[in-house]
Amino acid sequence: MDILETDAYDRRQRRNTSCALFFSLLPFFLSSALYFYLWTPDVPSSITNAGVKSAPTLLLAAVVLSWNGGQSVLGVVGGLVFSAVGDCCLVWPELFLHGMGAFAVAHLLYSLTFLSSRYAAYSSSSWIRFLYLILFLVGGAFYIYIYPFLQKAPNSDLLVPAVGVYILLITVMGTLAIRTGHTPTLLGSLAFMVSDMSLALQVFKVMAPMEHGHLLVMVTYYLAQLLIAVGDVKAVESKDDFAKWKRS
Repeated sequence: MDILETDAYDRRQRRNTSCALFFSLLPFFLSSALYFYLWTPDVPSSITNAGVKSAPTLLLAAVVLSWNGGQSVLGVVGGLVFSAVGDCCLVWPELFLHGMGAFAVAHLLYSLTFLSSRYAAYSSSSWIRFLYLILFLVGGAFYIYIYPFLQKAPNSDLLVPAVGVYILLITVMGTLAIRTGHTPTLLGSLAFMVSDMSLALQVFKVMAPMEHGHLLVMVTYYLAQLLIAVGDVKAVESKDDFAKWKRS
């Protein structure tokens, strides 16, 4: 095949891959819709509620595993599984610290993935380094802002350092997402930060309860996980395409 035929073939392959990926994500979309349909402000803490809440994240883990194989088990797949554990824990308020710990492990696994060879490092220009600085300043400023409210919360002796470590981990994850140069990965990481900040403002009573506060937290959360999962699939796909190009 000449160059034009090869380019047309590659475009068809990418289009077919995108369609296949979309259809494999349908269970995630349906389970997310089911969660929002069933949720009410006075929904009781139960195993059923935990299962419905964590189902979309577990389905995303299954999608990434089916596309990328075992290489993602200690990466995005593992992060999604630990996120599902965190989802379950947060159904019961008394398990908040356990849930935060599970999400901290998820951010650590995401960060290690973004450092892997599947994600080519983006050139570290001056404006990229400026974004790193902005992200750390936002994380630090947010911790300082909620610090007085953490001190008033029950178990503040554990909560104050735990939240500080958690904010550091999610900020590092966001910084490494910028480094990858993958748009879905970057947007997913930023959406995760927005979701967690919104949750913290409500859980620690920093602001008056918002009418649609829970909706904001969960929409940005599911969006974040979706973008990170798709970003991982696309990263492996791009690496495979590059390997084929080198062999040709």
